[in-house]
Amino acid sequence: MKTKILLAEDDIDFGMILKQYLELEDFEVEWFQNPADIVPVLSADFTFHIGILDIMMPNIDGFSLAKMILKEKPDFPILFLTAKNQKIDRLTGLKIGADDYIAKPCDPEELILRIKNILKRVQPATPENIISIGSYQLDTEKLLLSHAEGNIRLTIREQELLLHLLKHNKKAIKRDDILDSLWETNDYFTGRSLDVFISRLRKYLSNDPEIKIQSLRGIGFEVDFPTP
Repeated sequence: MKTKILLAEDDIDFGMILKQYLELEDFEVEWFQNPADIVPVLSADFTFHIGILDIMMPNIDGFSLAKMILKEKPDFPILFLTAKNQKIDRLTGLKIGADDYIAKPCDPEELILRIKNILKRVQPATPENIISIGSYQLDTEKLLLSHAEGNIRLTIREQELLLHLLKHNKKAIKRDDILDSLWETNDYFTGRSLDVFISRLRKYLSNDPEIKIQSLRGIGFEVDFPTP
């Protein structure tokens, strides 16, 4: 799942360049040129992970906008972006609750690094038993495959196969190697069972169109699992 950025920037040229650069870095960006348009979003389904707010904007300045957002979403991370580089502005932003502050014109690579550092600080660490697979999460202790559309309890064999496929992500995998590695036998019955398990996994993972488990005739399978 992509990190979704709320970008508030009234400068059309700069905002467009910044949005395009962030999207090239695989972020999802919703750009607001008028900060007043953000107000209705606060009471709706707020799905953003971080906000980048320009301070010098008409109608509602970045500081006022940040206060409004943090009143509704106290833990929401904010990075101020502005042409002003005075100490008083940096202090004001940090007192409001901003996580960082960068002055324009900024180096794009530095901005990306600051965004990633903020996200590392605010996002909880992923437990070792939780594995992200595209828009799914696999809890290996509970054998639970979770998605926004619902949860699926896997069998031990299904989870073993899924983990084996993940280990060989984006590679061709021979049927014989799967059978020998997982079940230490390779006969007609285990071969047919493998096909059944593969069909089940395809069904379980069907809510994410980017996940692919393709059959390779005479070889085995090739998988493509989006990873963070």
